Amino acid sequence: MTDHATDIADPIRILVADDHTLLREALCDLLGVEADFEVVAQAGDAESAVRQAERLLPDVALLDVRMPYNADPVATVRRLLRIRPDMRIIILSMDDHPVLVRQLLNLGVRGYLHKSVSRETLAAAIRERADTGRRTVTLSVLPGGLPERGGDTAVGRRLSDREAEVLVLVAGALSNRQVGLRLGIAEGTVKRHLRKIFEKLDAVSRLDAVNKAVAFDLIRPQQSRRLPAAS
Repeated sequence: MTDHATDIADPIRILVADDHTLLREALCDLLGVEADFEVVAQAGDAESAVRQAERLLPDVALLDVRMPYNADPVATVRRLLRIRPDMRIIILSMDDHPVLVRQLLNLGVRGYLHKSVSRETLAAAIRERADTGRRTVTLSVLPGGLPERGGDTAVGRRLSDREAEVLVLVAGALSNRQVGLRLGIAEGTVKRHLRKIFEKLDAVSRLDAVNKAVAFDLIRPQQSRRLPAAS
């Protein structure tokens, strides 16, 4: 047993939700050795997690995103926050797609941790008070965490206005020819813009570039409109 806060009168009450029974039980055992933690409920799917949260009002909900009845993790998090707005929700998952990570962090989850995280990092994230404004993020694909909006990093470097226009149209499934017609530029110019975009975002495909740009709030593809097929 750890020495942390052995005299705490009110332990942190935790709900653990993961559909892998062995992993979930092992995680509960791991948390149980911390003197200031109390696992009050386990759930194997999102609906059970919501019901347990309604009944027990835990301080912290530790959730996987890929489990039954959780096709929309964003909706599940919203339901939990409606139950208890100050509930500290921490995602513990193998799925760390940057778009999903950014959506959930913007919604208010307190941490997004990859399942390879250490026990110390997990415990620190659970203990982190909401009023500090801090988030704990550990990702397998972006070890340094997600850049801040518009951050000038190797992955999140700013796009020019024209590059952003091109990528928004690409996100709407337009071909290079259609993008050129829409913007009044040559198809070869569109290709040059895309090469520059790929360099700035360290992207390997059009889809990869769109996903990364959305994750870093560099574009908003939902504002684009699909063009009819060019004749």
